[in-house]
Formats: sequence, C-alpha cells, structure tokens
Amino acid sequence: MTEVESIQPFGPARSTVKGEPLSKEEIKQYNDFFKASCYLSLGMIYLKENPLLRDPLKADHLKARLLGHFGSAPGQIFTYMHFNRLIKKHDLNAIFISGPGHGAPAVLSQSYLEGVYSEVYPDKSQDIDGLQKFFKSFSFPGGIGSHATPETPGSLHEGGELGYSISHAFGTVFDRPDLIALTMVGDGEAETGPLATAWHSNKFLNPIVDGSVLPVLHLNGYKINNPTLLARISHKELENLFLGYGWQPYFVEGDDIETMHQAMAATLEHCVNEIRKYQKQARDSGEAFRPLWPMIVLRSPKGWTGPRKIDNNYLTGFWRAHQVPITDPATNPEHLKILEEWMRSYEPDRLFDESGKPTASLRALCPDGNRRMSANPIANGGRLRKPLKMPNFKDYAIKVNRPGAVMDASMANMAKFLRDIIAANQTNFRLFGPDETESNKLGGVYTAGKKVWMGEYFEEDENGGNLAKAGRVMEMLSEHTCEGWLEGYILSGRHGLLNSYEPFIHVIDSMVNQHCKWIEKCLEVEWRYKVASLNILLTAVVWRQDHNGFTHQDPGFLDVVANKSPEVVRIYLPPDGNCLLSVMDHCFRSVNYVNVVVADKQEHLQYLSMDAAIVHCTKGIGIWPEFSTDAGEDPDLVIASCGDVSTHESLAAIDLLLQHFPELKIRYVNCVDLFKLIHPSDHPHGLTDKEWVSLFTDDTPIIFNFHSYPWMVHRLTYKRPGSKNLHVRGYKEKGNIDTPLELAIRNQTDRFSLSIDAIDWMPKLQNRGAAAREALLNAQIEARNQVFKMGIDPPFLTNWTWKRNGQ
Repeated sequence: MTEVESIQPFGPARSTVKGEPLSKEEIKQYNDFFKASCYLSLGMIYLKENPLLRDPLKADHLKARLLGHFGSAPGQIFTYMHFNRLIKKHDLNAIFISGPGHGAPAVLSQSYLEGVYSEVYPDKSQDIDGLQKFFKSFSFPGGIGSHATPETPGSLHEGGELGYSISHAFGTVFDRPDLIALTMVGDGEAETGPLATAWHSNKFLNPIVDGSVLPVLHLNGYKINNPTLLARISHKELENLFLGYGWQPYFVEGDDIETMHQAMAATLEHCVNEIRKYQKQARDSGEAFRPLWPMIVLRSPKGWTGPRKIDNNYLTGFWRAHQVPITDPATNPEHLKILEEWMRSYEPDRLFDESGKPTASLRALCPDGNRRMSANPIANGGRLRKPLKMPNFKDYAIKVNRPGAVMDASMANMAKFLRDIIAANQTNFRLFGPDETESNKLGGVYTAGKKVWMGEYFEEDENGGNLAKAGRVMEMLSEHTCEGWLEGYILSGRHGLLNSYEPFIHVIDSMVNQHCKWIEKCLEVEWRYKVASLNILLTAVVWRQDHNGFTHQDPGFLDVVANKSPEVVRIYLPPDGNCLLSVMDHCFRSVNYVNVVVADKQEHLQYLSMDAAIVHCTKGIGIWPEFSTDAGEDPDLVIASCGDVSTHESLAAIDLLLQHFPELKIRYVNCVDLFKLIHPSDHPHGLTDKEWVSLFTDDTPIIFNFHSYPWMVHRLTYKRPGSKNLHVRGYKEKGNIDTPLELAIRNQTDRFSLSIDAIDWMPKLQNRGAAAREALLNAQIEARNQVFKMGIDPPFLTNWTWKRNGQ
C-alpha cells in the first residue's frame, strides 16, 4: 500500500488493535442500528412528511428549505453506538461530547433511538406521527438547531464555535473518578488554536481523583470546501504528533462496514480496558502517575454510506458531503430518485415496525436508564449541583475606622475567603487561571489546595512552586483551555472561578459569548436545571498596567459582556476590599449567570465598613455621604465613579475642588453594579428614572469617572433624564510605559483633569474659577514633570488620603 493509499478512508478496516469481538449476529445488529441512525440523520435534513417512506418519495414530502450537515454524522454515530456496547458490558458512566460543527443529526438520532428524546418531548414519540414531528422540527423555524443545542438531551457542549470539545470534556471529568467523556473531535475543529492546545489537558488529569477523556479524532478528510490538515499527513507524522502530546493513538480506518464494526468494537474495548487499568493501578497504589492515555483516530469517508458520485461529481468522501449532500431534489427528478434510493438502502421498512417504532432488536442495543448517554444527568449538571459550603465572608472584613484613610490589599485579603471556600469544598470547587494566580495576589489559597501538576518535578519546585498531583488550582497559559475547563466543570454540576489579567481576557471574548448564549437558551428549556454561575475575576487592571505598556492597557471586555442578554450577564466593580468580599459571596451563591468582577490587585484605600459595604453592594449604587457636601440639598455638582482606581481619583478631585471652593455642594455617587445605570426596560437591575433623578438630579452637571471606555456609560445611560448633563471620563486608548498618574493624565481620569472638568462644566464657576483652573493645570504639569524626572509618581499624590468629614 502506498503512503497516499494508507491515508485514504476507503477499503477494508485497517486498525492498530486486532481482534473480532463481535459475532456475525452482533455485526448484523450493530449494522442495523447504524443504518437506522443514518436514516434518521438524513431524514432530519430532508423530510417534513412521509417519514418512513411508506409512500414513494415526492417533492412535496421535502422541506422547502434544506438545512443541516450530514458529513460527520455517520462517523459520530458509529462511535457512539459501539461505545454503548461497552456501557452495557461494564456498566460505564459516560457522556458524549460532539465536537464537529453542526453535529446534531448524529446526537439526535441516538437520543431518539435510546427513547430519551421521546421521554423529554412526548410529542416526538417513537411512532410515525412522532417521527414526522421529529424530522420536521430539525433546522426548522420554531424547532431545533443543527448543533447540539441546549434542547438536545445529553448535550453540554453545543459546538457552534469550534475548538472547545476537549477542554469541556476535561472539565466534566475533574473530580468525577467514574466518568468517561467520549469526545468526538472534528478534523476541521482540530485546526483551531483552542483545540490544539487543549490536548495538553492530559498533563492535569489525576487517575486517582479524576475520570477520563477518550478522544476520537474523526478524520473524514474535509471541511466546508478544503481538505483537513491532519487527514493529509503521513501515519508516522500523525502518530508522532499525538505521542508528543502525551496520547497513545489507536487507528481505525476504512469504509468496509463489516470489518469496520469489528475494528471499532475491538479498539474501543482496548481503550476502555487501558483506562480502567491505569485508574486501578493508581487507586490501588495511591500513587498518581501520568500514562499515555488512549485516543482513537477514526478515518472514515465524509458522508459515509452515501453515493460516491452524483452527476459524475464526487460526493461521499469529498467536501460536497459536508452539508446537504443533494441540494436540489425538489426540482431535479433524477436527484429525487437518487435520494429516495439512498434513503431506502437503510431499510427503514425493516428497522421500524408498523407503528413506526424502532424494532426491539434496535432498542436492545441501548443502555438502560441514566446509563444512556443522552439521559446522563451529568450533561444536565444542574440536577447534580450542590450549593457551596460557604464561610461567612464578614469574618474576613477589613477594619475601616475612618473612610478613605487606610490602605489595604483588597485582593490578598479576599484570597483568605477564597482559601476557605476551597478548603470546605474539596471536590466541588476549583480555581482556574492562565499562570496568574500568584501574580493576582491569590497565592494564599495554596494552603487549601495547590496547583495540579502531573508533569515532571524539579528540586526547585519545592521552593515556592506550590505544585501537587492532587490540587485545587488549575493553571495553564491558555485562557481558552482554562475557560473550557471551568465551563465543563460548572456545566457538569460544580462551581469555580477564573482569575485573569484584565487586558488578556479578550483572548476568550467569543468563548464567553458562546457560554452566555448557552445559558440564555437553557433558560427557555424547561428540563434544564440551573448550574452555578460562570465567575470571572479580572485584576491587574488597565490603570495599573502603566509599567507594562500600551499592549496591556485594555478594559474592553466589559463591552463584550454588556452586549449579552440581560437575563444572563452581571458586571461588578467593587471600590474596596469589603465590597469585593460582599460581591464575591453573592457571585458564588448565584446560578445561571456570567458574573464579571473587576478589582485591582494592589493596595488601595478602604472606604466602607463591612456593614456599610453590604448595604452598598445590595443597592448596587448609592450616595456616599462621608464624601459629599450637599447635606441633602440640591448639589452644584455630582461626581460619580465606578471602579476602585476611578473612585480614588474621583475622591481626590473632590478634595481638590473643596480646597479651592469650600462652599461647593458636591454629591458623590459610587456605582458597584454597572447595570444599575441602564434603564430597567433593558436590564432587570436598572434604576427607575425616579431613582436615577434622586441620585443624579436631572439638571446638575455630572462628572462620571469610569473604569473602562467612557462611551460605554453614555450607551447605558442615553435614555436617562438629564443625560445631556453627563460628562464621562474613562480609558481612551492613550497609553505608554507610564506611571499610574501619568496614565490617568493621558486619559483625563486623574484628579486634576476631573477638577478642571468640574470648573468648566459648572456655570457658577466658569468666570470666578479661572484662577483655580490655572492652579490645577499648573499642578498637573508639575506632577507630570516630576514623573518624567524621577520615574515615579510624587509621594504627596500616591500617599493622599481623605481627611474631611463629609456632610
């Protein structure tokens, strides 16, 4: 056999594992199941009537708009049904994750044959009427999508945006020692960055406390219109690639049905036996180790079982089989005839009884109850979710004797709270991060759970490495992999937190977007139980990235999140340590949200006692009388802020203004819940207009110092009374290697700029404020000159504290 022939998906089975575990009768039974499944997959794409072809196929029986993807379905079906044999034989606990794009026909066909789909959706019963409705609903208005959407029983991975199947799978098996996640990886999907790095997840799998992932790389050879890379390299190169990743690949290749059944059955059983052997060895000895975990490379034709050619153009085994294999059967009688012959070749009249129910011999191949992969409660993780055992966050309060007078490390203090959450939830909570947990001042958690590491150890790792084979912190320098692990972990019923630098969370913009869409859809599916919220803690914030330069200065993740459904997303910017504790406690107790918390990791001024912080965070926004001088009267000016650094500079600006104009009536408003700003018609957290006016008035200049891009606040508040009086400062893409003050000056968020703004926008000061304005501008220039001379901010600015009594 030539090298080219050896990597083609045709001919008798070629496999690494030899053996013939199936009898001739079993081969026939599994082939019948394969046929029935392929028939269902094709029927979903084409038919709205005549679901079992009891009548000759006519154009009127076809959907007016043909949608769906058949190409990967046969290979996925083939894998799924053969694994069912092992579930029944060994009583395995397993879920199926479909990675190829638009893979729903394969997954749905299995759910329908297992009877789960009809249990969940009684109108899609296992009879002719139910089958007709099942077919019609696929990729049809008011029906279900072509991915493994939340409406799909047994799915926790939609596969709309490719690349996350492996990381999601690993997330599901952490802390579930009996679970196998059978994961189909499309060869197109395998070209994505997130998937390519997720193969390294096996370096974090502990065979004592975790389950296992069995990947099946499906080489059907083509994407939409191109060959796939991994299907066009030599066996040796492909095998070496996965050996280098730390996997032991086993090949199953060909299209001859009888020999492929034997090869796949033997290979899957070999892989399961290897997994069980490694786990038993580790668990019996108590010594965790990292074996070469098994994986399968399944090479089969795209659109397997379809016609090889139509009109002398290649179909099966080529890119034309990717989506709708025959695109014009309603208008082309010859193609309609070919489609009918193809569908009848699956023998639906023999595999479904007179009523339209799958025959008893088909149903007998399916596992029972929750062992059916489409019925496994792990894929509906909210069913298994247990609330966290939470310490009392008040016990970690930072003592605040005088507001704004004392600096403390908000993040390092919160780490003590997080440490005790981890300690109390050793199999139900993990902390994830791309190599930034220590940098983000969360290293205090390591006394409750170290960083999981199944790689080699060096002597120096004992000196602060905080590595362990059994740990609670998951770190890999891939935001995609960490996010995927966390998503899989919470979607399968557990809890967690991702901590990351604010500027580089953008790497997973679209990934978080996909999770938001998943959760939003789940809210519409009655049988979906609520899962723990996806919690993201952003630190190393833009205003303290002065020393790292312009590339590290980007707070725009908040814009991405704010665009998502108000049913799902929440954004919090706690101004100090006690507010951070209150917010984190709330987030860890919440369900079905994406919570984004932004808080810097450095020391900052502390403003609120714990009791005051709880009240403030409960309201989400409020007046701070300690920093206001309006004493309940109509203010001359409202200064507001959102974010810890923004709050510091805003309060310093108030202090400067009062030095020059002690008679000013200034009202200070702090916002911790960003969505308080939006109108309640657009978000459930939004203030009413009456509440808005009570805080901001409708006729007073407002200076709003914002953590992120200023136009975001304008977008959120454009419906508000008096919005024309709102002047917002925030990050404006002005940066370099700066100091904190100089970065703020560049973006006009510093105390001097805010004070000058106040003079400019208060009518009563536009004339008599000229001298003060000039003095403030000179002070700003002098401070900046000192920065350029000394390389640090002037101490009289960095050491500023609030010394006034407020109103």
